[in-house]
Formats: sequence, structure tokens, C-alpha cells
Amino acid sequence: MRFQLLGPLALADGPDTVVLQPSKPANLLAALLLNANSTVSAGYLQRAVWGEEQPATAKAALQTCVLRLRRLFAKHGVTGTAIEAVPGGYRIVAGPPTLDLLAYRDQVRRATAMDRDPEAELYTLRDALSLWQGALLANVRSAVLHRDEVPRLAEERLRVVERVCDLLLGLGRCGEALVDLWTATRVYPGHERFHEQLIEALYRSGRQSQALAEYRRVKDFLREELGVDPSPSLRRLELSILRGEELGPVGQAALAAPAPGQAAPVVSASAEAVGSGSASGAVVGSGSASGAVVSRVVRGETVPQPDAETPGSEPAPAPASGPDPAPGPNSATIPTPVTAPALTSAPAPVATPAPAPVTVPPGAATGAPSAAGDCAPPADAGIGPVPGVPHFTGRAAEAEAMAARLTAPPPTGPADHRALAVVVSGAPGIGKSALAQHVARQVGDAFPAGRLLVRMTRADGEPRTAGEVFAALADALGATGEGRALLILDDVVDADQVRPLLTPGGPPGTGPGLAVVVTSRMGLGGLIATHGGWVQRLTAFTEAESYGLLLAALGAERVEAEPEAAHRLTAVCGHFPAALRILTARLLTRPGLLLADAVDWLGDDPLARLTLTDSPGHSVTGLFDRALDRLDPRLSQAFTHLAQGPPELLADGGPEHEGPVPEAVREQLADAGLLEDGPPGPYRIHGLLRAHVRRTARIRDRRTEKV
Repeated sequence: MRFQLLGPLALADGPDTVVLQPSKPANLLAALLLNANSTVSAGYLQRAVWGEEQPATAKAALQTCVLRLRRLFAKHGVTGTAIEAVPGGYRIVAGPPTLDLLAYRDQVRRATAMDRDPEAELYTLRDALSLWQGALLANVRSAVLHRDEVPRLAEERLRVVERVCDLLLGLGRCGEALVDLWTATRVYPGHERFHEQLIEALYRSGRQSQALAEYRRVKDFLREELGVDPSPSLRRLELSILRGEELGPVGQAALAAPAPGQAAPVVSASAEAVGSGSASGAVVGSGSASGAVVSRVVRGETVPQPDAETPGSEPAPAPASGPDPAPGPNSATIPTPVTAPALTSAPAPVATPAPAPVTVPPGAATGAPSAAGDCAPPADAGIGPVPGVPHFTGRAAEAEAMAARLTAPPPTGPADHRALAVVVSGAPGIGKSALAQHVARQVGDAFPAGRLLVRMTRADGEPRTAGEVFAALADALGATGEGRALLILDDVVDADQVRPLLTPGGPPGTGPGLAVVVTSRMGLGGLIATHGGWVQRLTAFTEAESYGLLLAALGAERVEAEPEAAHRLTAVCGHFPAALRILTARLLTRPGLLLADAVDWLGDDPLARLTLTDSPGHSVTGLFDRALDRLDPRLSQAFTHLAQGPPELLADGGPEHEGPVPEAVREQLADAGLLEDGPPGPYRIHGLLRAHVRRTARIRDRRTEKV
């Protein structure tokens, strides 16, 4: 059981959360938790519960509130946390595992020690910010706590948000910083440091006019609303932009982590420190009432880098964006193209980073606006070069068969110019996109006109129309060389979306012998029936393939030191590629964690823990939710019924008391990748998917608790 203070006051037990109703005992619990492990005087508790004007019976009523809280703890099985009566008042005992506020402060303290590794510090701070779940104490009706405690907590979070944005700027990831800073400056219009960071990020991204416009906007706000001029550091930054000067590296000062017990320095473009420490000695920060500013989903845009191809995925809607860590080999990897997409016949060499503790990208180091630098905002037409797939393992037979099919001579005859199609289908998260991209990179020499990955769904999940994609392809392919081209039409929702692209001749500019790989959760049998082609249906990994992924991602030394635990981890993940990739990403950020300990930790609640805390969009539950949202409501209801019921529901006969689910329904669900196998063999639901449906049903039935 865990107490949640960083949002509405609540009790959480795994995926189940009980939000407390506003009441006097809720006020008391919040006051105790805000001062956990310290004695809180009875007088202060009475003011927190009843305000400055207390009833004559406040002392006795306080004891009644304590009794009601102890009964609540017993009802919900709270252990390890108790309210103790001590001389002069009360004390509640809690630790980071049982109180999110303490876990947050512990994470921030650990981040301050990472003075040699800004990437690790950034990850740790984002991990801490992900614990914030909304408006602070929204269900606690205590004027004293909202006057005395909430502003202090808000300030704690605010400084961490500042620090995260400084780290992003110092690492040259201006696009990511912009996503966070657009929100932060609008939520806190009078917070000059956020405006300074936003202006700096715009300038480093080559957007000088927007940077100056933002300066004028904040200058007008400060004068009209507060009657003051911008700070000296903001004025110096404006002058540097007007002169076109280099801002100098953010890295050395802004990225220098403080010693434990000190606040993180917040450094402006002129290296003026404006940060300070909290009473507790932790790096502190604040956020908006609606949730984490920095931990919003930035689902990986591809940002062009000199002599490198950088994989990414769907962008979040924002004025600008930057690169995110590339998804793993078995997640859908969708790039955002450069401003003028160009096909390349071979992957460009990847630059090797220098071994310095802090690497400052060229655009960040010089401050010179450059549209081609690391901070350049990419265009978003849904088309881009095929990215590489890190740590790709398994699928050897499938990859070999696809490569042979794609490199075969183009067919001749009546359909001389019809595109050669290969359909890769399977469940969401099974690794369709990763396999298609991996094979496309392998067969690059056979396609001198180049290879393109075409995203067939937008960032909001809506499908692109065939006409829209046709026009975009005509623009992208117009300037390519002669010869065969290869297209990957990724995440196709139905056959009608791609049929116009597979007509004889194909899109303009493709030339004869165009090859197309279609990835889809649907079987697309109708497309194969009308246009021909070859189908590669993917299922979960074998045990050997799962173990191989752990070896590739975590390294042989770590995995072979605990082979039994490694096999148990793959079993807990159900040999499901997306789950394994998320698991390895989490383990890579905790190099000291034993695999045996990870088995116990993951096994307690695999669905809740198979997520990346700094990028909640990368999660098994999110993946399944998006897949179920695409279903027709009647099919979704039928699948929920099947997943919650006994396995006999999937059989032809069905349970005696209920009868079978119609085979047509089961076939549609199998075609959508949600059921495995099928006639003539039995249907099955993957264990993680079945557990997700049942977990979702429990959360849907969650009720509020009145103390």
C-alpha cells in the first residue's frame, strides 16, 4: 500500500487507487504525511483540520480523527505505516516505498550525485517528476495546508523543471526542451527563468525571429501586469540575439551537478546562477496543476544530424521537437522526415561520440542558428528514411525469407509494373515495424532509388488517407535516382488505405519494380486476394530469441552471470517483444540491479512496471489500449468478454452454461492480432493481453472512499 500526496490524496495498491473524499480525517492525514517521520504538534494539526477558528472540542475531535484513520489503514491492509501518539502531538512513519513525496525527494537527491553523467541525471529527474499526478491536494479542504505547504511543494517541483530544461539545452536537445518550455511559460507567465530558457532554445534552433518575438511578449507582460522590466540576464540574452552572437556552451556550468545537499544551479545564457536550495537540501521544483510538465510524452521525433540517421517515432503536438531515445527492436519505430526527404541507397555512417563527460552538440556549443543542427525542428509529413533498429535479434528465418522475396527479380507479364508486396502482420507490439526496417536496411543495395518509411497513421492514431499519402510520396520521390525503390507502409489500418498505392505503375517517381512492405495488425487477406503478395505473420518470440534479446541489449557479462534469472524474466514477459524491450530499457538504466531481484520486482505487477516512467507512451498497457481503441465497439466488448472469462469461451463448443462465441467474431479478433492461432487449432489470448483486460476492468470499477 502506498500513500499519494503529489496530486489528490489517495491510497494506492498496485493498479488500484482509492481517492479519499474531502473530510476532516483527510486533512489530518495530509498534514501528517507532509511532515512524515517528524512530530507534528497537536496545535498545528488542529489548525490544519479546522482552520484558525477551532471548535472548543477540537482536542477530543482530533483524537477521533486519528482513530478513524487507523481504522481506514486496517481496512485497506496498510502495513509499515502507523500513526504514533508522541508527547505534544502525533507522528506518522513512512518511507520512499510507501509515500510518493519521500520517493520523489529521494530520486532528486540521487540525481544531485550524478555530476559526471548529465544523461543519467536527466533520466533520474524525469523519473522523479513522473510521480506528480495532478493538482496538489485537490481533495483536501484545508486552508492552512494550501497556504503553508502547497506553495513549498510547488517550489520544489519548479526548480527540478528548470534543471531538466537546462540539462536538455546543455545536451543539445533543444526540441525536447521547447516542448516542455512552451507549456511551462504559459502556466507560469511571470517566471522569467522559463522564458529565458525558451528564448535560448528557440535561438539555438535557428529561430531567431521567434526568439525575439517571445522576448517582446514576456517584456510586455512584465511591464503591463507587474510594472517591472525584464531581468538583466534576459536583457543580455536579447542583446546577444540581436547581434547574432554565439551564446557559448550551456554544458559546463548548467550541467555541473551540485554536491549532495545543495540545490542544482540554474544557469542562464550569461552563466548567471538564479537557483537556490530547499530547506531539506534536495533539488526542488514545481509543476502545473494539470500534471508533469517535463514528463509529457515526446514520442521520439527524428532530428537530422550530420552524417547520421536517427530513428524516432510519433511526435507529440508542439511548436517544435527534438530527438528521443530510439525505441527498441520490437516497437513500432516511425521517423519524422527531414525538411526535404531524400532517398539514400545506403545508410550514412553514424558519428562516434567523443568520450568527454559532457558532449555539447555543434548547435549548442556555438549558439549559431543553424537549420541543419541537432536542434533544427524537423518537418512532419509522415515520410522519412528507414532508420536502423538497435539490438535487433531473432526473426532470422523471417528476415531471410523477406530479403529473398524483396530482392527477387520484378514480376513480368500483364501486371508488369504492379508493386511487389510483402505483408507483415501480427499482434500490436510483436515487432512488425522492427523486422521490416531491419530487412530494408539489409537489402539496400537492391534498391538504388532508395528506401522510405511511410507512416500510415498520424500522431493522434487517425489513419492517413490514400490520397494524402499518394501526394506526399509524389513529392518525396520526385527527385530520386533511377532504379527500384522500396517503401515500408507502416501501421496500415485496412486494405483500402493502401490499394491505390499498389496499382500498376505505383506512385509517381517510383519507376518499374517498386517493392512495398506493408506492416499491419490486420491480416489484410482482402488485399492479398485482390493484389497478390506474400504474408509474414509474426508470433511471440521463442525462448531462445527472448534470451538473445537480453544478451544483445544488456550484454553477455550481465546476462550470463544469472542465466536462470534471465530465463525467468523472459517468461514473466511472456516472450512478448515489446515487453522485453521495455524491460531491457529499464534494466539498462539500473546497471547495478541483479536480474534475480528484477524477477521479483517485475513479477509483483508486470503490467504496471512494463512502462518507461519518463515516456509513459512506451508501455505495454498503452500499446494494448491503443489497439483495443481501434476495434469496433461490438468487437471490443466481445474480446473483453473472452479475456475475462474461462479459456473454454475460446473453444468451438464453449462452456455448457453459455455456449460458444460465434466463430466469425473469433476470426475477426484473430485477424486483428488479438487472438493467436485459430482453426483448425485452438484460439488463445496472450497472457499479458488477458491480464491487461482484467486489470482495466478493475480500474474501471474503482470507487472513491469516504473516510
